[in-house]
Amino acid sequence: MSNEARNPFAVRSDLAYELPPFDLIEEDHYLPAFYEGCAEQLLEVTAILESGSPTFENTIVALERSGKYLERMLFVFYNKSSSDTTARLDEIEAEIAPKLAAHSDAIRLNPELFERISHLQEAKDSLGLDAESAWLLERYYRDFVHAGANLGASDREQLMAFNEQLSKLETKFSQNLLNDTNDLAVVVDDVAELDGLTSGQIAAAAAAAKERGLEGKWLLGMVNFTGNPMLSSLTNRGLRERIMKASLQKGERPNDNDNRLVLTEMATVRAERAKLLGFENHAAYVLSEQTAGNLTNVHNMLRKIAPAAVANAKREAADLQKAIDAEGGKFELASWDWDLYTERVRVEKYNVDTTLFKPYFELERVLQDGVFFAATKLFGITFKERSDLKAYHPEARVFEVFNEDGSAVGLFIGDFYTRDSKRGGAWMNNLVDQNHLLGQLPVVVNNLNIPKPAAGEPTLLTFDETTTLFHEFGHALHGLFSNVTYPRFSGTSVQRDFVEFPSQVNEMWMLWPEVLANYAKHFETGEVLPQEWVENLEKTETFNQGHATVSYLAASVLDLAWHSISAGELVTDVESFEAGAIAGYGLDFAPVPTRYRSTYFSHIFAGGYSAGYYGYIWSEVLDAETVEWFKNNGGLKRSNGDRFRNELLSRGGSLDSMQMYRNFRGQDATIEPLLRRRGLN
Repeated sequence: MSNEARNPFAVRSDLAYELPPFDLIEEDHYLPAFYEGCAEQLLEVTAILESGSPTFENTIVALERSGKYLERMLFVFYNKSSSDTTARLDEIEAEIAPKLAAHSDAIRLNPELFERISHLQEAKDSLGLDAESAWLLERYYRDFVHAGANLGASDREQLMAFNEQLSKLETKFSQNLLNDTNDLAVVVDDVAELDGLTSGQIAAAAAAAKERGLEGKWLLGMVNFTGNPMLSSLTNRGLRERIMKASLQKGERPNDNDNRLVLTEMATVRAERAKLLGFENHAAYVLSEQTAGNLTNVHNMLRKIAPAAVANAKREAADLQKAIDAEGGKFELASWDWDLYTERVRVEKYNVDTTLFKPYFELERVLQDGVFFAATKLFGITFKERSDLKAYHPEARVFEVFNEDGSAVGLFIGDFYTRDSKRGGAWMNNLVDQNHLLGQLPVVVNNLNIPKPAAGEPTLLTFDETTTLFHEFGHALHGLFSNVTYPRFSGTSVQRDFVEFPSQVNEMWMLWPEVLANYAKHFETGEVLPQEWVENLEKTETFNQGHATVSYLAASVLDLAWHSISAGELVTDVESFEAGAIAGYGLDFAPVPTRYRSTYFSHIFAGGYSAGYYGYIWSEVLDAETVEWFKNNGGLKRSNGDRFRNELLSRGGSLDSMQMYRNFRGQDATIEPLLRRRGLN
């Protein structure tokens, strides 16, 4: 039997929904599959070039069919290396990253191939294409131009060198960050310091310490963003300070995981590449293909929001300082105090303590009776756990999803718990893209980082973790509902500053009365979350929005600053550059640090969001207006769900994103609902 025949990636999986055969996949399969997959796709491209005069079928459709061996391997590999990496996977990633960049360039910068696509683009009106096919041709042409296909030979060589260099740096950034995040976990010697945490949280911290050989101690892991969810509960100020300062150091210590030189080199190379491609800077390059269009439009929107957000944050800080003073705390409010005193002020002002919600947010109930229940009500879909189908990790669970008429939708995999081998944050990705061309249904994954409780203890979620679960499932629905012909347009394959829109909309169902009443029940008594708490919570919609908005805006501005530098402009001091960018926008308010500092800003230096982090609030403009539309049209109704699914979620990237929105909403979006939501009007 040949090596290719033995490699599980060589052929389409015969499991349900083409779920990858994880029980057969070994680490030694990845590299052979990568190299064989690359070679196979290059042969497929050669066949296209030799197929005679270009037609839509022998060029564009053939490109859509190409590279599937490689794709199967990459989908599985990057899912695994993100959620459950090993030293060997890290080595493989470092090896393939530059080679994958070179492979991609070998296709997108092939002058003969680009000539065929250009010929078809010029003749598109005479080809008799349906709307999705015409858009596919348009997108291929624009993708190739954006990639540099119209550059001369010497410039293409330079571009390929830049792309290879960037792929290495992105991998290095990501691996450094995971290592440093694990290394910075805070060790606690005295359980008394953990006052304010629940018994379950304390037990989980003890279990985490034991797993690292620290018997008799407690380990508090870092998260990917600034701060830590436990800061809202811990009463020991010294420990809170230790946690916050450790959080702010990720990737910024002079050790093997220092990301400062990595990211400055990356920003420099991106600027040089943008110049080569004819753009003033990397931000201009990226934004030319986003719904925002250009940097000016983004800054105009952010500057509308920033002054009011800062003013709100300072009013919030004054309230927190009063609370500190009232209880005799002889200290000035610092970033590590904000979350704890926010909860205390929330209780005082609104009689709402969100830390008390945890016993009512048990993971299984939130998932089944909240997230799934809302989807069933809105879209008619149902879920069946498939314990017979194995995922890539024992903790990852597989669910089959069905339409109301019993027809298959796809598979959903939920991987909810944190582990040292999983990168920080929460995300969605595909293992199989839906498309009619190859007759495939979607297989989508949600990864979260919920601390795993001690054995026998329930998994109780924070308010924010519950929000994240609903958010990520919004991405999952976008992937599951995809109904497109071509793989290029599957699911979340939309413009980057549009992709967060469906996921943000799905957050609304978390507190929708019918949904909340169905899942928010005490894990021991079954008691429903008190209605008074819910009513009081609704009064806090704009509470702490100053902090949330300033923290987010600071990160967005930081992203744009790094990617607005010009070719030849060198940054030698990361901390000073960062501080200057944030101060230049008036967002430098010490008690509210940026959500991400540069050295752990993986969204922009390792996650595909470079010059795109603004997209969360850009999408929120659409989200806020859509939430109002749902409320004004009866909320959780099947007719509303069908409209949202048919006009938007199912379309993937098969037409222009903003046109999709207009088709759904019947008008362009306005910013006023967002300003009302964040208390900025």
